[in-house]
Amino acid sequence: MYYLGGEKVRCVLSKIMLSGANFLIFDEPTNHLDMESITALNEGMTKFKGNMLFTSHDHQLMQTVANRIIDLKADGVIDREVTYNEYLGVE
Repeated sequence: MYYLGGEKVRCVLSKIMLSGANFLIFDEPTNHLDMESITALNEGMTKFKGNMLFTSHDHQLMQTVANRIIDLKADGVIDREVTYNEYLGVE
């Protein structure tokens, strides 16, 4: 694993989105991005027609993109088809 700065992250994300893939995996995709890039990524992820598996500490990204939450816990797995706020119990 190696560190990717913001410019490299944007290039890699552009390449991925143009690849024609139908399944994407992201690990903290908004790290090292400026607000304009985060907004564009959020919009791109929302419009993506395939399936995605991603982790993020970005609440806004989780709320707007995720429609299923899979929470891996020490005592088992929680798998619910809800928004992030619904999962947290926030209205």
